Amino acid sequence: MSSIRAVLLFLLLLTALRLGYVGRVELSPDEAYYQMWSERLDWAYYSKGPGVAATIRAGTDLFGVNEFGVRVFSPLLALGTSLLLFSLARRCYGVGPAVWTVLLTNVTPLFTAGSLLMTIDALSIFFWSAAMLTVWLAVEEGRSAAGRIGWWLLTGLCVGLGFLAKYTNAVELVGIALALWTVRRWRREFRAPGFYLMFATALAVGSPPFFWNARHAWITLNHLHDRGRLGSAFEQPLGEFGKFLGAHFGVYSPLIFAGLLAGIVWGWRQARLRPLFFLQRRRNLPAGLDPAGTRARFLLALGLPLLVLYTALAFKTAGEPNWTAPAFLSLSILAVGTWYERARASRPLRVYAAAALAVGLVMSLAVLDTDLFRGLGLPWKYERDPTARLVGWRSTARCVEGFRQDEERRLGAPVFLIASRYQLAAELNFYLADKRVQAAEHPAVYLPESQSIETQFSFWPGYDQVPAPPPRPAGAPPPKTAEEEFRGLEGSPFVGKSALFITDDERGRRLPSAIESGFEECNLVARYEIQRRGLPLRHLRVYACFNYKGLDL
Repeated sequence: MSSIRAVLLFLLLLTALRLGYVGRVELSPDEAYYQMWSERLDWAYYSKGPGVAATIRAGTDLFGVNEFGVRVFSPLLALGTSLLLFSLARRCYGVGPAVWTVLLTNVTPLFTAGSLLMTIDALSIFFWSAAMLTVWLAVEEGRSAAGRIGWWLLTGLCVGLGFLAKYTNAVELVGIALALWTVRRWRREFRAPGFYLMFATALAVGSPPFFWNARHAWITLNHLHDRGRLGSAFEQPLGEFGKFLGAHFGVYSPLIFAGLLAGIVWGWRQARLRPLFFLQRRRNLPAGLDPAGTRARFLLALGLPLLVLYTALAFKTAGEPNWTAPAFLSLSILAVGTWYERARASRPLRVYAAAALAVGLVMSLAVLDTDLFRGLGLPWKYERDPTARLVGWRSTARCVEGFRQDEERRLGAPVFLIASRYQLAAELNFYLADKRVQAAEHPAVYLPESQSIETQFSFWPGYDQVPAPPPRPAGAPPPKTAEEEFRGLEGSPFVGKSALFITDDERGRRLPSAIESGFEECNLVARYEIQRRGLPLRHLRVYACFNYKGLDL
């Protein structure tokens, strides 16, 4: 019991430190983007379900629209995930491995970042972990049929809520079915109502995005198809896979990720599985398994389907390393369990495990503030620092705001703002002191008008949307041209006005065609270099765009 109390004390202290930290760091572009979603609650969004928006809305309603309000639930979800993993690991391997599972998880850089940032991953891995535990309770500790049904219903709830955060949480259903298939005595669940009630519950809870997409031409399917480059050829399969593998070694730390891979191999041997175990006939499967084989099969089944899916996709596009994060929840428990048994008898393995945790801890601390290294005199350029996207946004917003005031004084008229990317637009929407919202439901900063639907901005009012024309008086002649009708609209807040187009994209110097064609004249009027600690952090270019005339899309 002393170990359990020590783990609880450690997690509570760690959570308190995280809560103290999250309000001191600027929002990442995705967090600022999701905060915009939270102001416009819906059943789903262009690329995600409503989970992250609803969570941020709850935080900002409680604590205000600030960094702490946006992120307050992330450390709490990380606490919950750690407790769930501890509980499952204790049931599978005992208290010792459960303690090390908690330590391993909380020194992994990817989990550290996820415990501080309020993105879809914090919700995804919490509900994935909860579903893993409830499945184990259903198949191993359900004392009665009614008790097992209760755990199955709770599993369906967790899978459904996870799906509302991240659509890949649906893959957990595949893992659950594989777990039941590979352990013979668990196959009874296929003949009982619990498994099917779980599936129905998950479908019901996760149904809102289906209804939203049915009203929006299933746009999310197109997004996922394009994001995975499913329609493209294999151009550089080995190169993309190399990026995928390298990114995982980076975000988990090299020694930890290598240890996880070793744990998968050792766990596979414990499970006594053949390569295509799910295609084996029943009579070829062992009649019984020892406890080590049962838990290895369970943990592999809950992790490998998602990992295999993204590993296969990595030959097309490397993707993001956090996409596989839910898979490594069960695989981390498996790795700790298999390492724990071997390390007790091998000093080199104990040394390796200690080194892996130490390296992970150092890398996790580096994630918190990379400026510590610059303070030591290391010339680490921000363009090579993945955490640079978390800093400098207040300075960027002040820079834009100051130039807007100067331009408005020069013109004697207000201007509206357009940003080149949704990330920049979202950060400016959050950090501008004077947001100047042009009309109800409009964002403070727009994206260039476009027929393509690539972000949630396409579903919000834009500067290209104008009020419907007023009723034409009886007997009045019709407009001669479409342009004359457009220009004759009364009450349009944009036609004839000027804008500032802001870009931080150094890859291209050409204005978007929608900007060039939508305004009578566009001129580059300013370049800014946002600096931090004497090093360039972000480059801005500002274009003055005069007399918006509309664009026939």
